[in-house]
Amino acid sequence: MRVIVVGAGVLGTMHAWHAVERGHEVVHIERESEARGASLRNFGQIWVSGRAGGEELDTALRARELWEGIGARVPGIGFRANGSLTPLRTAAELAVAEAALAREDAPARGYKLLTAAEARVLNPALRGDFTAALWCERDAAVEPRIAQLALKKALLASGKYSFLGGREVRDVVEGVHGRAVRDDHGDLHTGDTVILCTGAWLGGLARELAPDLPVRRVRLQMMQTAPLGEPLATSVADPDSFRYYPAYAGEALDALNAAQAQDPIAAAHKMQLLMVQRADGGLTIGDTHEYEHPFAFDVAEEPYDHLVRVVESYLGRPLPKIQRRWAGVYAQCTDSSRVVHRQQVRNGVWLVTGPGGRGMTCSPAIAERTANELEW
Repeated sequence: MRVIVVGAGVLGTMHAWHAVERGHEVVHIERESEARGASLRNFGQIWVSGRAGGEELDTALRARELWEGIGARVPGIGFRANGSLTPLRTAAELAVAEAALAREDAPARGYKLLTAAEARVLNPALRGDFTAALWCERDAAVEPRIAQLALKKALLASGKYSFLGGREVRDVVEGVHGRAVRDDHGDLHTGDTVILCTGAWLGGLARELAPDLPVRRVRLQMMQTAPLGEPLATSVADPDSFRYYPAYAGEALDALNAAQAQDPIAAAHKMQLLMVQRADGGLTIGDTHEYEHPFAFDVAEEPYDHLVRVVESYLGRPLPKIQRRWAGVYAQCTDSSRVVHRQQVRNGVWLVTGPGGRGMTCSPAIAERTANELEW
């Protein structure tokens, strides 16, 4: 079988990976010379801890298993099973953590409530003031800026994969020997199956093929520091993540919201803290969420200032110099309980989009399910 994959972000790359793994030939087409979107502009976290129970958690856990296996074969993606800590300071925050521990699926997530001293054994860089921490053993991380490149290198070595960058697909047609896509160079690429993973690019061909696509775009801001100078052994979140992730919804979270108002800047920008150390020692820190169109074209400083204050309070030391700030946009199902939108838009042509902030985490399992459903 010959599979055409359009879009070289992590979702498209994982579809290409599963197709090659099952013995198929893949032509991978990307409108940029290399992917430049949300797949590179994220934390690189394989985030299990806050996922909604049921399908979303099952998908994340399967993806975590797949990421670990791929990481063993492709060390360049930088997979590490670092887990995460959410430091806690108040009784209301502790109550949300305790409610999470009472979930039936808590063992699958690797939840454990730690004292501050126990948390510092896992992550000695957390020298700031907190009284306890929620540990999630199943969280992990990869290097988002280089993971796709490392996967592409491994795919090229298979002999079953070709990559065409700098080509935008303009049309999907029925070819003499199956499906075909026409790019903006005027070239026609034929195959048995076409998988469109267009990310946040929801206009153009995606709109023509699926005009009522139940997907929206979300904008975020993030930053990265110079090397910390010491290991940050785990990923780190703050209790605002309780407000953002569905696993923590319930009476304890309602009580937290009633007793402990979110910082006005964090509330205005729909923020949470997530932080992970990069392979070079720098820290990727974020993020904000903007849902209303048109998005701003610039970045706002107040959210960055807020994140610096929160991080420094956990580290108990000044942050290294901020070296990079950026904005990114991802596609999210309008029904946020759905893991992804997968739709057959023409005979043999599938559009897979809208995983939202779950894309880096769940993409291997999403692509595996596509392969299974299409009986590759």
